[in-house]
Amino acid sequence: MKDGFIKVAALTPKIKVADCIYNGEMICKQIEEAYDGGAKILVFPELCITGYTCQDLFWQEQLLHEAKKTLRQIVEFTKGIKALIFVGLPWEKDGKLYNVAAACSNGKLLGLVPKRYLPNYNEYYEARHFYPGWEEVVSVLEAGEEIPFGMNQLFVCEEMEGLAVAAEICEDLWVPCPPSTAHAMAGANVIVNLSASVEVTGKSSYRSSLVSNQSARLICGYIYASIGEGESSQDLVFGGHNMIAENGAMLASSPRFTTGILYGELDIRRLRAERRRMTTYDSVWLQHGTGAYIRTPFTLESEETKLTRSFDPKPFVPSGKSDRDKRCEEILTIQALGLKKRLEHINCHHVVVGISGGLDSTLALLVMVKAFDMLGMSHENIIAVTMPCFGTTSRTYNNACLMTRTLGCTLREINIKEAVNLHFRDIGHDSNVQDITYENCQARERTQILMDVANQVGGLVIGTGDMSELALGWATYNGDHMSMYAVNCSVPKTLVRHLVRYYADTCSDEALSSVLYDVLDTPVSPELLPPKDGEIAQITEDLVGPYELHDFFLYYVLRFGFAPTKIYRIAKLAFAGVYQEDVILKWLKTFYWRFFAQQFKRSCIPDGPKVGSVALSPRGDLRMPSDACVRIWREELDGLYHD
Repeated sequence: MKDGFIKVAALTPKIKVADCIYNGEMICKQIEEAYDGGAKILVFPELCITGYTCQDLFWQEQLLHEAKKTLRQIVEFTKGIKALIFVGLPWEKDGKLYNVAAACSNGKLLGLVPKRYLPNYNEYYEARHFYPGWEEVVSVLEAGEEIPFGMNQLFVCEEMEGLAVAAEICEDLWVPCPPSTAHAMAGANVIVNLSASVEVTGKSSYRSSLVSNQSARLICGYIYASIGEGESSQDLVFGGHNMIAENGAMLASSPRFTTGILYGELDIRRLRAERRRMTTYDSVWLQHGTGAYIRTPFTLESEETKLTRSFDPKPFVPSGKSDRDKRCEEILTIQALGLKKRLEHINCHHVVVGISGGLDSTLALLVMVKAFDMLGMSHENIIAVTMPCFGTTSRTYNNACLMTRTLGCTLREINIKEAVNLHFRDIGHDSNVQDITYENCQARERTQILMDVANQVGGLVIGTGDMSELALGWATYNGDHMSMYAVNCSVPKTLVRHLVRYYADTCSDEALSSVLYDVLDTPVSPELLPPKDGEIAQITEDLVGPYELHDFFLYYVLRFGFAPTKIYRIAKLAFAGVYQEDVILKWLKTFYWRFFAQQFKRSCIPDGPKVGSVALSPRGDLRMPSDACVRIWREELDGLYHD
C-alpha cells in the first residue's frame, strides 16, 4: 500500500445453481488464492452464493437459509484475512427479499448493501423476486450482531489514508443516475460492482464503456465482477466479464467466457490528487447532498504492493501510431489556431522567427505556415531569420535555409559574430572565456535582432521554446525566453519530435520531408559553443539530463502532485533497462532544483496556446511563487540514498 497503491481483484468462481455449499467452497478457495496473490479488495459476482439464475427457487425458504448459512461460513473463513471482501446473496428482511452485497473482513460481517434498480425487461425478471433497496442505513440482526443494511455505506481503511469503498450491484450502473454517483460524492474513491451481465452480441463493448466512463466521471477506481460458467444456460449465457478501471483507464479486463481471478493495482493517491484539483467535484455534493452515510472501518495489512501495472515512459505521447497521428494533427491545429487568432486580432500580416535548424524552431515554422494557410496569406510574409555565430554548424545552417526556402518563406541571414564580439568589448568580456556570458550574449543579440526586424515589417516575433525548456529554465532570460507569441510553450520536448516527424511523414513535398528527417536526427543543442571538427560540441541532454526523463518527472509532478519518492519508484519501472537507478535519481534531483529555482522565468513568459493537460502558463495552470523553497522535496530525495 506504499505510495497509495493497492492490489484488488475481481473474481468469478465456477458455481452450481442453488448449491450454496459447493459455491461457498469455491468462493473460499478463490478468497485464499487472491489473498495469497496480494489482493486487498476482493469482489465476487451478484448472487454468487446461490447463483443468479435460481428464478422462483429464490422463494424457497431452504435456499435462503442455506445462503445465509454459507455467508456465515465465508465470514468465518476470512478470520486472519485482512482484506475487504464482497459476495452476493439473497437476503430476507421484514418479509421482503433483497439482492445484496455482503461486505466482510477478518472474520466480521461489516455491512449489507441492497441493489436499488431491479431490471424487469427483456431477459430480466428481478422485480418478480426482489424488492428495491433504499439509501437509509438501518440495522439487521445477524448471529446476535447488529449489521448495517442500506445503500449509503462507506467502508473505510484505517491503515490507508483516504481509501473509502462503496458498492452497487449490476443494473445500478446502467441507470441515468447510478448509486455510485452519490457514493463518490460522499467520499468513496473505489466502487465495487457485483454483477450478472448476460452475454449477447455487442454488449461487451458497451459494458466496458460504462465501467470506464463511470470511473472517469467519478474519478474513482471501479471493480466489476460478473458471473460466468455454472449459471443456468436454459435461456442465457453469462461470460464472466471482469474489469478493473481507474479514472477512465481500463487497467485490466478478463477474456469473456472464463472463470478465475482478475488482478489490478489502483492508485488511491492519484485519485485523491485528481479530486483535489477538480474544485467542481465537491460543489455538486454541496448543492444536492447525498444523505447520511454510515462509515464502517476495516483493517488491512500494511505492506508494499508489488506493482505489475505499467507506466508509460512517454506519458505525453500516445503509444499507438494511429492515436499518435491523430494527437499530432490536433496539436498542430491548436497551435496554428492560437496564432491565427492573435494575428487576426491585431490585423498583423507578418511574423518573424529565428530559425536555427533545430527541432523547436522547425516546429514553430511549420505551425506558422499552417496558420498562414488558414488565413489565406502568403508564406512570403513569414520572415525566417538565421543568425549564425560561434557554435553554428553547417548541418543546422543548411537545414534552416533549405527548410525555409522549401516552405516558400522569406529567408534572412544575419551573421551576429561581429555584433557579439563588439558587445564583448563593450562590457569587457574576454572572448576566450566561454562561460555563461559568452553564451547568453549570443542569445540576447538574436532576440534583439528578431524584435527589430519585426518592427521593420510590422510583425510579431514568434517564440520557439518548448514546455520542457520552460520547466527546467533552459532559456536565456530576455533572450530566447522572450517573444511576442509562443506557439510551442505547452508542447513537451518528447512530443515536439513526434510532431515534426508526423509533418514529415504526411507532407507531399519530398524535399521538405528529407530536411525534416535530418533535423530529427540532429542532436538537441543551443549551439553556443564552437563546433569540434565541424560537429556540434554542446549537447543539451548531457548538460541538463535526458528530456524523456524530465518530461516523465514533469508529468507526474504537475499532473498529479506525486511525492518525489513515488515518482522515483514509478520511473524505475518505466525506464527499467534504459537508465540505471542512480542516473534516474540524479536527474530527478536536477529537475526539482531547476523547476523551483527557475520559476521567475516562467512568471513572465509570453502568451501561447495550451495543448494538453499540463501547462506552465502563470496566467493559467501554474500559479507558483518564484521564491518557493524546494527543501522538503530535496530532503525526501536525499533520503532515497538509504533505500
